[in-house]
Amino acid sequence: MTASAAAAPEPATEKILSVNNIEVIYDHVILVLKGVSLDVPRGGIVAILGANGAGKTTTLKAISNLLRAERGEVTKGSIEFEGERVDRLNPNDLVRKGCIQVMEGRHCFGHLTIEENLLTGAFTRRDGNAAIKRDMEMIYDYFPRLRQRKGSMAGYTSGGEQQMCAIGRAMMSRPKMILLDEPSMGLAPQVVEEIFEIVKTLNTKEGVSFLLAEQNTNVALRYATYGYILETGRVVMDGEAKALRENEDVKEFYLGVSGGDRKSFREVKSYKRRKRWLA
Repeated sequence: MTASAAAAPEPATEKILSVNNIEVIYDHVILVLKGVSLDVPRGGIVAILGANGAGKTTTLKAISNLLRAERGEVTKGSIEFEGERVDRLNPNDLVRKGCIQVMEGRHCFGHLTIEENLLTGAFTRRDGNAAIKRDMEMIYDYFPRLRQRKGSMAGYTSGGEQQMCAIGRAMMSRPKMILLDEPSMGLAPQVVEEIFEIVKTLNTKEGVSFLLAEQNTNVALRYATYGYILETGRVVMDGEAKALRENEDVKEFYLGVSGGDRKSFREVKSYKRRKRWLA
């Protein structure tokens, strides 16, 4: 090996999603996101962390183009999926391209059975019933509980089973990427662990990239490879998940390790925020 070859830089990780300095305004007045930038590598699990109201859900809805239903819009910046700008597409077109969101609160069709809910996830597909049936069996293999409850009305199943159903329904569209909003909300700790283990398996075995918004910083940073922390609509810190877990400020504000009163990052003079929104 020559010296020049040894010094050659490693190839950059391919990005499946790139959010570039976006601003989001509701009702033409309320500024919610203030220059958010983030990247998701292909095959990665990236977490958006922060307290309630920090802008996590709005970020996911901006990516999935669901803001217009709530009188919101991306007014600055751009969003690219697989190198193509997508912030002007409608949600159906984005699903067909392989990016789908699992909403906060699961939002299963309560009057349909678990199996009927899963089938609704395949509405954009045109590859025939045999392929859909194969994927249904794959979902049941990943979520054994759903196989047991497939004939039950979704509205009468547990919160954990509904969350599994929502993720399984998203998988039925054969996505390249899933936006997962607060998957731990309202669930028992052991169920949260089970769901995150399945997410990790889907990422590893099926190659699905995940961008998840989560208040449970502890569990999110154990399964994600990279994280972004939001406060009041801005990215105030980002880094490898391991580095964030070991960061003293993150421990104090989000993991509850340090003593003393909880503060905002803005009140910590020693905290050097990365002002990505000014880039």
